[in-house]
Amino acid sequence: MSGEKDLAILIQNMEPVLNTGEYVFCTVETLAAIPDLEKVLFFFRENEAVTIVVEKTVADEWNMDYSYISSWITLTIHSSLEAVGLTAAFANALKKENISCNVVAAYFHDHIFVARKDAEKAMEALYALRSAQEL
Repeated sequence: MSGEKDLAILIQNMEPVLNTGEYVFCTVETLAAIPDLEKVLFFFRENEAVTIVVEKTVADEWNMDYSYISSWITLTIHSSLEAVGLTAAFANALKKENISCNVVAAYFHDHIFVARKDAEKAMEALYALRSAQEL
């Protein structure tokens, strides 16, 4: 199962889901600095540090610094890692609404992090994109 590649099918069948909670991006020097790896949504190693994304409550409990509080939207269609254009399509839909997005492509789904204040507006934009594709 490598996922859907056809952009029209991806957009027509994407079902954006607004996950509960508030999420923050933090940095640590090493993974050893993380008190409980099971509480980390994901991490990515960069040259400067390790970026982790956790629920805001976890970052507060761990006394971690953050500056951006986001909501997490999952597109619940199994998109192929080789699919072309899906990220551009939803990023452009969000851009039209002046919504910044941070995207994570995992094996099964695409995940979009938007500022908490923009979550509902982002959901509306994603549903509008899907509706426009159905025409």
